[in-house]
Amino acid sequence: MAYSETKVVIGGLAHIPIIIGFFYLIRRQYSFGAMLRTGKNALSEKVNPTVKASAAPAKATAPTKATAPSKPVVPAKPAAAKKPHADVPVNTYKPKAPFIGTVTENYSALKEGAIGKVQHITFDLSGGDPDFKYVEGQSCGILAAGEDAKGKPHRPRLYSIASTRYGDNFAGNTLSLCVRQLQYEKDGETINGVCSTYLCNLSPGDKVKISGPVGKEMLLPEEEDSNIIMLATGTGIAPMRAYLRRMFEPTEIEKHKWNFKGKAWLFMGAPKTANLLYDSDFEHYKSKFPENLRYTKAISREQKNTKGGRMYIQDRVLEYAEEIFNMIENPKTHIYLCGLKGMEPGIDEAMTTAAAAKGLDWSELRPKLRKAGRWHAETY
Repeated sequence: MAYSETKVVIGGLAHIPIIIGFFYLIRRQYSFGAMLRTGKNALSEKVNPTVKASAAPAKATAPTKATAPSKPVVPAKPAAAKKPHADVPVNTYKPKAPFIGTVTENYSALKEGAIGKVQHITFDLSGGDPDFKYVEGQSCGILAAGEDAKGKPHRPRLYSIASTRYGDNFAGNTLSLCVRQLQYEKDGETINGVCSTYLCNLSPGDKVKISGPVGKEMLLPEEEDSNIIMLATGTGIAPMRAYLRRMFEPTEIEKHKWNFKGKAWLFMGAPKTANLLYDSDFEHYKSKFPENLRYTKAISREQKNTKGGRMYIQDRVLEYAEEIFNMIENPKTHIYLCGLKGMEPGIDEAMTTAAAAKGLDWSELRPKLRKAGRWHAETY
């Protein structure tokens, strides 16, 4: 039987209520079944199919207002690793409010026949509030007495500390410096350095203004099995003396319980044998710890290099280049350089030549060592 378009449309509209009722019935059946399974009304809240049914029926809760979807939980970042030497004291005493130390001893560090004047000076640090504490490789500031040419107080001069944190008396209340009196000629007149002359002329009992401590550039690694290469000239031996006392002085080892197990190699430059500072101490350590310490000297006015010229520390670096770079290839090896700024070009040249012999580019390697915290330089 044929139907007109109008009848077809009307017939279709007539079935809509029936279809709506049918879906409403199905929805109620689903809601009822879900409520039996979960104790929750599927019409009022969504059912999470991943949640297992509870043995006890859920308690009725007051309807809640719709809220925006919560933000995804971001896992907390792991705590940052503690930086090396984070506990090292810095600037406990400022130049404007310095510590007042007392000189306990001041004696020549040179042997007879040496060139110049170098003094070993020790200060008592007792009575500070707070205590003046430092570690090996740091420096301190000295404020010379008097005023400059403009009538103002002298600015502090920095000096590398030559003692360990326990001091030369092992009591933890002294600080020692190794100071060369600065002298130079100007217009036919000998000029004496202000602060170095002041320090070299001090007597036991004198009071001195001390600031600091400062610096983390020259600190020793904390690992006991590190390897330490030391390059020093003149009073640049000061921090090296502190390192070696920490490593090999029996009383030091007993106090700080830091038992050095690595290899230490000191290269020391001086014009004459009489100018080798603390030489007898280092020779003693070498005799007691031959497996851990090497001591190589470059005495410019008494020794010759392979070209027949004066023997400088850079010549010794070239002489032992292969062994030095074998050590540098070990990630536990650190290099320390301290002395006059004029020694740096010579050391760089020697290192460049030595590195090239092993197919390495020193201009690229040195920044990498420094970034890794393995190249430490302090020159003046």
